[in-house]
Amino acid sequence: MKKTQILLLFSLFTLIVKGQELTIPQLSQYIADNPFLMSPTYAGVGDHIKVRLNGLTQWVGIEDAPDTQTVAADARIGNRSGIGMLMYNDSNGNTRQRGARVSFAHHLTLDRYDDEFLSFGLSYNFNQFRIDVENFRDSNGQIPTDDKSTVNHNFDLGVLYRLDKFYLSLNASNILPKNLEQFNPTFEPNTLRNYYLYSGYSFMKNKNSKLEFEPSVFFQWFENDGRSVTDLNAKFRFHNFEDYYYVGLTYRFLNDQLGAPLYVAPIAGLKKNNFYFGYSYQVITNEILGYSQGTHVLTVGMDLFQGISNCRCTY
Repeated sequence: MKKTQILLLFSLFTLIVKGQELTIPQLSQYIADNPFLMSPTYAGVGDHIKVRLNGLTQWVGIEDAPDTQTVAADARIGNRSGIGMLMYNDSNGNTRQRGARVSFAHHLTLDRYDDEFLSFGLSYNFNQFRIDVENFRDSNGQIPTDDKSTVNHNFDLGVLYRLDKFYLSLNASNILPKNLEQFNPTFEPNTLRNYYLYSGYSFMKNKNSKLEFEPSVFFQWFENDGRSVTDLNAKFRFHNFEDYYYVGLTYRFLNDQLGAPLYVAPIAGLKKNNFYFGYSYQVITNEILGYSQGTHVLTVGMDLFQGISNCRCTY
């Protein structure tokens, strides 16, 4: 009985979250050298067309647990701008959502000698959400004719400040209200907006050092119900000329429960030539641990077609 109650609780929590956000889950995949997945402001930062594929399987061992796949690519246009696209497929029990995000970013130089830059980003989001009515037959075995599907169009806004090895990104996601024509407005929230901050600093003893330490923090607040979560991240990179390897740790918690983390996630990965690989295993630390093997996050990517910019703001 206790197991059933726990599974029902987590299923209900996930349905509430997904129905409210209409977006891909923000877990530790952004740490795998994939910040564009989190914010449009990173589009065009770098000398290549960056392609990243990400697979996320939550709560392994629990039937119909959330499962997400994404493919993202971004590239610089001109010397100071960038474009990007992200497509995703997300399933959670009897709910399905697919969508895409098209982004544009522009990068300004505030001080070229101190490497001080300011970037602005804008995304258009398209999301299709539906419920698999095939699993809800009536007493006569008939399938409902209304699949409770809806399409949502929305936008994200972001700003990114960089000063040497320091960065601070502020973002507003899903700024428009949700279309509730296909849902019961009494129970379905229409405010999708959430706000998040991502900031960190890279420490190196000197320019020739092979070891780099990067602490960072990710904070997200949901306007509709006031929920907020925080990630505390620590990442060590070991450089070998242009290649590197990294290990690290993410600690995620609800902000009213600092000492009771949602999960602790060790991370590891590498860059070899223009190939990227990252892996994270999220250890669940609450009661569901007894029924789940944790969450797996896998990221692979390539950097293609190098083109050097004349502006350091896209380095």
